[in-house]
This record gives sequence, structure tokens and C-alpha cells, in this order.
Amino acid sequence: MKEQTLKGKVALITGGGQGIGQGIALAMAERGANVVVVGRTYSKCENTCKMIEQRFSGKAIPKAADVAMHKDLKRITQETVEEFKTIDILVNNAVATSIGPLIDQNDENVIQAFMVGPMATLRLMQLCYPYLKQQGGSIINMASTASKRWDMSNYGVYAAEKDAIRALTRAAASEWGPDNIRANNILPHASSAALQKWMTHRPEEAAEFTKSIPLQRVGDCETDIGQFVAVLCSPESSYISGQSIALDGGQAYMN
Repeated sequence: MKEQTLKGKVALITGGGQGIGQGIALAMAERGANVVVVGRTYSKCENTCKMIEQRFSGKAIPKAADVAMHKDLKRITQETVEEFKTIDILVNNAVATSIGPLIDQNDENVIQAFMVGPMATLRLMQLCYPYLKQQGGSIINMASTASKRWDMSNYGVYAAEKDAIRALTRAAASEWGPDNIRANNILPHASSAALQKWMTHRPEEAAEFTKSIPLQRVGDCETDIGQFVAVLCSPESSYISGQSIALDGGQAYMN
């Protein structure tokens, strides 16, 4: 059992029903946090909460929501505060995107990607701000090293939405630092359902991708990504803000 550095803290995590979001939820709960697990599919969120209850003593609550809908974001924020009185940690992990050549992109897919990505990230940061500043809080937003690829073919929309999130995070760190709110990005490579699907459909590209990682492996959602995020939200990381941190086995050069 990890040291209880997050005991009594309340963490709201989107996209928590599987993959990286689930890994973060488990790691936060192991350190004593109460967790609200948000996702489109209630049964997946419920499963994450059951895993937390079986392994740890923290309280976990599942919430179904479409993060592209402002009314859903308002509802889950209000329900979290009604249950726990505050919000100490916000993790924006939900994602939608459109992979493929720019010439093939259509408005509907691109708009949806930006609504689930940077728009939902901004809205939730705004909604959680009054509670995060009460005792000092931490925001973790999900970015990507996609824009660091020397060849961004087929990943332009994905890279654009993730770099927009990076910019919003940096602004939040700058504007809300005086309120003792920290905001950071992580840029992970992890064996999420989405990445596993991509590796299955593009095996040759996936093999080359893994070879390009100095540590020669894709990270684990809980032990490699979730545990780092939990430490980043803990008191020992209280001077880290406004940063973009690649959790990718050394692949990206963050210049």
C-alpha cells in the first residue's frame, strides 16, 4: 500500500472507465483519494469503482456523462460537490479524435474531437475552479507527443486538439497560480484500449513505434501512468505547475 498522500482528497476523473483514466483512478485511490469516475458508459465506470472498492478503502462513485455536453459537465460537477463538499483534483482524460489525412477530414468529426478535447477541458476547469481554489488544487490534462512526430501525416487533427489542451493548461497555471491551483499536462504512451486497437489495425506501424521508444515498451496504465499522476498531485510535487511531461519511455524530445 502506498503512502496516503491524497487521503481525504476528492478527484474527478473523466474517461475513467478504462485505460489511462482507470489507471489514474486506481493509483489515486491507493493513496487515499475519494474518486468520481466519469465516462460515457456507466457500466465501465462502475467496474472501475468496483476495482477500487475491492483493492482499496477509498470511496468511488461512477457517473455517466457525455463531456461534449455542457449540461453534463455542470451536472457531474454539482453532484460531486453535493457528495464530497469540494473538488481537489481534476483529471481531464476523455478523448475523441479523427485519424487520417487532412483532405479526408469533415467538420462533424473535427468539431466532435475539439468538443470532447479542448472544449470540455476548458469547461470543466472553469466549473471546478471555485472548488479547486478553496484549499489549493491540482489539474491534470491529457496531451500527446503526436505534434512532436517528425512526420505528422494522418495525425494532424489529433495533434491540434492536444496542443490546444497544452495551451489551455499553461494559461490556467499562469492565471490560477496565485489561487494555489497547479495545472500540468502529461503526454503518455500507455496500453489503453485505444492504443491496443490502433496496434491491432496497424501492426507494422505499431512495431516501428515501439522500436522508437528507448525503453522498448509501451507504459502500463496504472503502474507507469497512474502512479506518476498520483505523485504529481501529491504534496511532494507542490512546486510543479505549467509543465508538459512526456510519460513515454524517453521517445519524445520535449524542446
